[in-house]
Amino acid sequence: MSSIIPRKKAKGTDICTFNNLQPACQNGDHYIGGDSYFHIIKGNSCRRVTSLMKESDSVVYSLHPSCQGGDHYFAAHGYFYIIFQKKGIYRRTTNMTKESEEFDLHSNYRDGLYYWGPPNSKQNGCYFLKPASEWGVEYCTGPDLSEEEHTAVCGVHPDVLNFLPGGLSVTKGPAIGMLENIETITNDSNIPVTWKKKIIKKVGYSKEKMAQITQNWKIEKSASIESGDLAKLITKLQFSFSAAYGGSHVSTENENWKEETEEEELLTFELKPKTSLYLWQHKLCLGQEPVLFCCDLKITSEPNPPASPAQP
Repeated sequence: MSSIIPRKKAKGTDICTFNNLQPACQNGDHYIGGDSYFHIIKGNSCRRVTSLMKESDSVVYSLHPSCQGGDHYFAAHGYFYIIFQKKGIYRRTTNMTKESEEFDLHSNYRDGLYYWGPPNSKQNGCYFLKPASEWGVEYCTGPDLSEEEHTAVCGVHPDVLNFLPGGLSVTKGPAIGMLENIETITNDSNIPVTWKKKIIKKVGYSKEKMAQITQNWKIEKSASIESGDLAKLITKLQFSFSAAYGGSHVSTENENWKEETEEEELLTFELKPKTSLYLWQHKLCLGQEPVLFCCDLKITSEPNPPASPAQP
């Protein structure tokens, strides 16, 4: 089953309640949103800023040893929470430079992919994203990480899933590579024949399919990236993921990521008597929808398509 990639395997991705990133705030191990400040954790230190779009008022401090090495960090109703999933505990503190308190983490909360706090400190509880099940990807809200009582389960909107690493495999289907036959050349005669022809092939990405990924997103005019570029970046990453997360473990950096167009290619062959050649073009799909038409052609003497390099 296709799934969201856990936050710990997708460095630099997190769920919290803030906006854009400026360079000094990028590539953090953890991001913690809050009402007045934003915290970015790298290793055993933390950078506190009032805005992710500027660094002028930032403060950097070392984490207390009891607050180091957590799998997840978030802020809620006046506290910082630090999840240690394998140990089955979480720690809580009002100041991450000081000793934190330890609590048992309820077993139902130990498999969260992401954890985050409510939109403001006046609200109680916390949120966590569950692995995909027969009901799809869901998130839970609960008043206390130590108790299962009063936990609510909600579905995750597709627009949110599309943004998370691995999410396209859930909303669109797993990445699939296939070779499509675009031309078959046959010499039915009893003598060799030189075949020369211009082949027309599609090259580039499907603008229509890409637009579906970001159609409901709101991107600030001041942002350094446009929705189309962001959709291409997310799709490139999806193809590079392992099959376990709906990817095909291939890099598409060298492909033509311009809008889909038609190109001509002149080919010349010497065909032996009573033989056929088959021309194949590689394309990458999300589910059954073609997203990227690759440049290279393959030629075979067999009518069955060759294996795609994008197969798991």
